[in-house]
Amino acid sequence: MGAAYSSWAFLRGETELWGAQSLGQPHTISQPSPWAWVDVSQLQAASPLHPVSVWCQEAQVVVTVHRDLFGTGRLVRAADLSLGTAACLATAQNAAENVVTFVAGLHECGSTLRVTPEALIYSTSLNYSPARAGNPIIIRTSPAVVPIECHYPRTNNVSSHAVQPTWAPFHSTLSSEQKLLFSLRLMSDDWSTKRASAVFQLGDVLRVQAGVSTGGHAPLRLFVDSCVATSSPHRGSSPQYAFILFNGCMVDGWLDDATSTFISPRPRLDALQFAVDTFKFAGDSSSLLYITCHLKVSPASQAPDPQHKACSFHKPSGLWSPVEGTRAVCSCCETQSCGTARCSPQPLVPSHGHRGRSRRELAPGPTVGEADVMLGPLLVHSHQQYPAGGVPSAGAGRYVGLVAGLAVLLLAALGALAACRAR
Repeated sequence: MGAAYSSWAFLRGETELWGAQSLGQPHTISQPSPWAWVDVSQLQAASPLHPVSVWCQEAQVVVTVHRDLFGTGRLVRAADLSLGTAACLATAQNAAENVVTFVAGLHECGSTLRVTPEALIYSTSLNYSPARAGNPIIIRTSPAVVPIECHYPRTNNVSSHAVQPTWAPFHSTLSSEQKLLFSLRLMSDDWSTKRASAVFQLGDVLRVQAGVSTGGHAPLRLFVDSCVATSSPHRGSSPQYAFILFNGCMVDGWLDDATSTFISPRPRLDALQFAVDTFKFAGDSSSLLYITCHLKVSPASQAPDPQHKACSFHKPSGLWSPVEGTRAVCSCCETQSCGTARCSPQPLVPSHGHRGRSRRELAPGPTVGEADVMLGPLLVHSHQQYPAGGVPSAGAGRYVGLVAGLAVLLLAALGALAACRAR
């Protein structure tokens, strides 16, 4: 059971996320402003307290949690609470009021972005994972997950401040605006249109175009920082396979049986295309794939560097080559030490001699904006299978007819031979 709440109510006092709204009486959103959606059905509290409050701001979300989470009078440990799939810890605690506060950017802590015609929806969750204390055989409380969403209307001004005239040059406010819309889409074989179907066979090629809507921004250059495939929509789920790593290295193309690559040249600065040989997870009966990519942009005037690049492995030469820039920007793909400032999954790449370990360093170049974008579900099946409700293609039908005709001719020949022997 969930309800919708206007985030601006926090300016007038604490928004009630517990009480009448949980009984099926959500607030009416009367103004085009961000609002929060919270599902507290797992808590089943009997207390009149409001254990979870959410404030959706312009660039971050603030989550306030009362430690009497279940309304039983037993306070939970702050260390057992975390935010999002990245398990971000609380940023502040108030011992007097038994309150824990989380503050995170809209793209941080593993949050996901969903785009609808009406809104941008950022999804995360409050997680309660109690550590076993005392007797490890018994437990006294159950874990809980509280889904949280921040909804931002796409066609309205969501600023909380009055419009102020300014004479500041545009480039001075570029890094603070960050109103960018990132996207991933499947493309047709000739890259001319969006692909109509999300069903593939092993042996096909996934053609994906990453893009960003820059609006009134100065020219930007888009990069695909990393891409991870999973069998469920949760990026941290298992099994998973990372095919782009190290700030734009197409590590899947490093494999002996793959030809995955970035497409060069780009169609334009705010778009980047890449092709990946289809695959599926061994032992996974669903044959579903979800692809989550971390996209980012930098000023178009900034030259590519080890943190802002798109590199493919060229098998004939045995070298990494960039979509643009010098080959020096791709040298860290070989050593797997591209100075990434983000936590990346462990790469699944073959052994080609000694490799260095990945380091975590701060990127020297500016990153104007970034986001995690999901593509899926995609259905990948073997040649012997057909998708549910599907039928063989016309080509397959002609093939079946030919085989049937040959079988009839063979049976007729065997029958004539048997008749001759009988005579």
